[in-house]
Amino acid sequence: MRKLRMGMIGGGIGSFIGDVHRKAASIDGMITLVCGAFSSSAEKSIQSGKELCLPENRCYGTFEEMITKENELPENERMDFVAIVTPNHMHFKPAKMALENGFHVICDKPMTLTLDEANELQNIVKKTGKVFALTHNYTGHPMVKQAKALVDNGELGKIRKVQVQYLQGWLATSVEKTGQKQASWRVDPKKSGIGGALGDIGTHAENLVEYITGLKIDEIAADLGVFGEGRTLDDDGNILLRLENGAKGTMSISQIAVGEENNLAIRVYGEKGSVEWHQEEPNKLITHWLNGPIKVYTPNGNDLYPIALETSRIPAGHPEGYLEAFATIYKGFANDLVALLKGEGKLEVKYPTVYDGVRGMKFIYGAVESNKNNSTWVKL
Repeated sequence: MRKLRMGMIGGGIGSFIGDVHRKAASIDGMITLVCGAFSSSAEKSIQSGKELCLPENRCYGTFEEMITKENELPENERMDFVAIVTPNHMHFKPAKMALENGFHVICDKPMTLTLDEANELQNIVKKTGKVFALTHNYTGHPMVKQAKALVDNGELGKIRKVQVQYLQGWLATSVEKTGQKQASWRVDPKKSGIGGALGDIGTHAENLVEYITGLKIDEIAADLGVFGEGRTLDDDGNILLRLENGAKGTMSISQIAVGEENNLAIRVYGEKGSVEWHQEEPNKLITHWLNGPIKVYTPNGNDLYPIALETSRIPAGHPEGYLEAFATIYKGFANDLVALLKGEGKLEVKYPTVYDGVRGMKFIYGAVESNKNNSTWVKL
């Protein structure tokens, strides 16, 4: 089977997340970058394409030009899918246009700027039948998949309680006023949407809860904070959770927690046992048992479920991390595209989808609504 041909929207030279996507897409040798519209500036876009060693005629000034011209190419030359790695406000339009022109899509989170856009995009995916993946990359870690398998197979018993946190400190000062690009768009409602930390890291925490437990978050009560001078979007928050099976939970998110780097952690407590995972030590899954000793799982170790084993790429004891987790999303997405090209049966869908994108937007909107009403409970 040939390599899949990827087009990229956003992520020009100097972009952190664009480089992450390109590296992750290449790890398993299934995907090659063939074209791109890398910047809102046509000049910068074309220059980025050249620096990435793309032919000049596949370096486009706008995403509209890219999708239109790629669609005119012979089937054996045109891109197979687009990766959208722009700020939030530029997710919906290129995703919609790509899907409606017959291209599959992989997109950064949160999926859209607004909930209405998310619902519309979900309808477009259903109508076109194209594959849509959302890069909630933390679900790609082997030990997160092991945690999910333990829950799915009933080893923890009925889930009773969840604690999740995502703590950062990089916005503890007003770095957006220094011209820091990553900060400036994240604190701008026109580019980020109605959620600040909620959209940037809160959706990761929300998605991780629902992915590992297999349960929907049914209701939330949110107390959000805005500490940065001149900011209008939340940069801190504490949220109570009620899950659909009656389990309770807490979520703490912050981007102003001085000293924190990328402290994403989750604990899931069941009737018979519990699991604990920390993103900053991703190769360990700690489990506690009602009638047994503490057990620590590691990638390629003993007693792993297939869903975790198949995600590990290197021998035990070698660290796997952020890029590999992204690559897991790309690999699952690529496997399904290959199956479609071969005319094979049902897709495996081992990655977050447009549905997860809608769930994330409902979470953002619900938290903002709850906070405006003195932390009242809001149903998702």
